[in-house]
Amino acid sequence: MVKNQRRALMYGGGAVLAWSTVASAFKLSLQHLSPSQLLLYAALVSTVALAAMVVAQGKVALIRRQLKATPMRYLQSGLLNPFLYYLVLFGCYDLLPAQQAQPLTYTWAILFSLLSVPLLGQKLKAWDLVAAAVAYGGVVVIATGGQLLDFEMESPVGYGLGLLCTLLWSLYWIVNARDKGDPVVSLLLSFLIGLPFIFAASWYRDGLTLPSLEGLAGATYIGLFEMGFTFVLWLKALKSAERTAPITNMVFLAPFLSLFFISTLVGETIAPATFTGLALIVLALVSQQLGPRLRPLRRTKVADSGSV
Repeated sequence: MVKNQRRALMYGGGAVLAWSTVASAFKLSLQHLSPSQLLLYAALVSTVALAAMVVAQGKVALIRRQLKATPMRYLQSGLLNPFLYYLVLFGCYDLLPAQQAQPLTYTWAILFSLLSVPLLGQKLKAWDLVAAAVAYGGVVVIATGGQLLDFEMESPVGYGLGLLCTLLWSLYWIVNARDKGDPVVSLLLSFLIGLPFIFAASWYRDGLTLPSLEGLAGATYIGLFEMGFTFVLWLKALKSAERTAPITNMVFLAPFLSLFFISTLVGETIAPATFTGLALIVLALVSQQLGPRLRPLRRTKVADSGSV
């Protein structure tokens, strides 16, 4: 793909904007569907959309080839995402206000760096520990409504599910860390393998019933813009970027834009503690990204000053 920074920024901006709306879509859709029903219909829409993209790109032959190469990896991947991750995530949003559930999901990158030490053999860095302390401090601020001395959660189960979904999402990326296949085909395989489990869970929990038009519209939106097209849009942004840093840094806008949509579309009054806790979580993510880059700069400055 020809590099074009302006086009990359448009792709990246579109992806970030779409991701910023999904927390509101989750909450609104759960007014009409149960978590397992929402997962079923959203996953069906996403699978059809991903299959259409694979066909349009002429990559159908890769489906069998990639599955045959690493079948167990795709089984693990499909169980984690979409099955377990979204079932737990929707359960979290069903129990918590969107403004509380949404910031929890952004701590997955912190947990991923910690899990990469024992599971991927990476080294534990001081910046990872600092980022974890700050991020989970932000979670505590949100969970307690800023009343740190009066620790009382609105829904302990909801927060437990929120933290569990960050674990599942981290494990999904760890499982796929060494995947050399086409990313869109890999995602489609995960959905194809996860669908039978999703059908079984939805049938067991709620029975297989047709959704209302409002529920179907919400599931379609989530299937397209949370699970499907947005992923491809983000890949296009990274592939066409001359410099990826401005693109990846755009992600930090998403949680704050998401609060705007939650306030506007869902009608939640955003609590001051939510802003404070989210700011701590984003600060942790930024420090985790920038911290390792600052150390070589400091060493260079020290070396330069010593040579004068």
